[in-house]
Amino acid sequence: MQKKQTASSIFNIVLLILAGEAVFVLPFVLARIFRPTFLDVFSINNTELGSCFSVYGVVAFASYVFGGPLADKYKPNLLMAVALWLTALGGFFLASYPSVIALHLLYGFWGFTTIFLFWAAMIKATRIWGGANHQGRAFGFLDGGRGLTAALFGTLGLLLFATFFSTPNTADKQLAFKHVIYATSILVAIIGCFVYFFLNSNTPSKNWTETKHKLTFKDFKTLTRLPTVWLLMIIILCAYFGYKMTDVFSLYAKDVMAYNDIESAQIGTFLLYLRPIIGFVIGMLADKTKASLWLIIGFICMLVTSLVFSTAVINSQETFLFLLSISIMALGVYAARVLYFATFNQANIPMALTGTAVGFISLVGYTPDIFAGPLIGLLLDGSPGPLGHRHLFMVMALISGIGLCAALWFHKISARKT
Repeated sequence: MQKKQTASSIFNIVLLILAGEAVFVLPFVLARIFRPTFLDVFSINNTELGSCFSVYGVVAFASYVFGGPLADKYKPNLLMAVALWLTALGGFFLASYPSVIALHLLYGFWGFTTIFLFWAAMIKATRIWGGANHQGRAFGFLDGGRGLTAALFGTLGLLLFATFFSTPNTADKQLAFKHVIYATSILVAIIGCFVYFFLNSNTPSKNWTETKHKLTFKDFKTLTRLPTVWLLMIIILCAYFGYKMTDVFSLYAKDVMAYNDIESAQIGTFLLYLRPIIGFVIGMLADKTKASLWLIIGFICMLVTSLVFSTAVINSQETFLFLLSISIMALGVYAARVLYFATFNQANIPMALTGTAVGFISLVGYTPDIFAGPLIGLLLDGSPGPLGHRHLFMVMALISGIGLCAALWFHKISARKT
């Protein structure tokens, strides 16, 4: 019986991992890995891509409010499966290379499918899986596994693109990239089927029933009285902006390091392979210490490397320094990303209000979905080449410093309560 339960538990977290990243591959991962190619095949610039992300963020903003309570009412398999199927449907439309206006509408649609139906349900299911004593492990496995899933998607996309890539002209790039989009969309839909049929049977119904909760106004008052909730909003906002910054490293490789399209995509894929390693290790360490301590370390890494990138130290001759700096930046970004939801127990957030808390905190925490894309685009297009990247990392350094202060305050408050 114990072995059966263990196997069921492992299968459950694997499904959460696969679904947790698959739903974001089409809106974000492809553009992150293939950013120079993505801009070329859709005939857009950084500012226009940033405005697409902004439309996604505006829709997601409203979706967090209503999607959180929804996750406290329904089981995750239905919500997550429908989200995956609808997101995949959007992928087939993406493969038609729509106009800029239609591309904006598509990103708005993805803001609904990935957040309203999916996000809070995934976080709550993961928190239940981790139980009282293994939140670091649960979210470390989730984000590390999501990183591995993204890396595998990226590797598959890179192989397909390299296979069908013949000449550097736009028409040939479009044909090669279309194969990448189609393959990704089909895989996302298949994962949706697995989630629908198997996640429910492998999520202990007793645990889910015990955490179902009828939302009241008093619940919101309970959350707003916790200073840790407000600090988590700031922490997630700063950490998520850092995560959005990983979108530009493939473009940095081309603009500053003089890499070609395939070499630039390899840099994006390299970062994705760092994510699972960092996620697994940091998640295990957090259970032995405190998640908030590793949040502090993460923001320190982000701050230091942002300051390095904001100077002219890194250039096309400094390959080792470039790889070392993006690795340390990845350590900071992914460590913070792994742990900000693993701090819910430390923040004294009731299990029954997990979905509502995720929605409430995400309302502010994920606003970089609204402003990061346009900001990145304006800075890069306003000062093309290395100068635009230096300006961007100056902003990153400022935001990392704010996140570090919030993480230190959170750690102090939680230590005092303990």
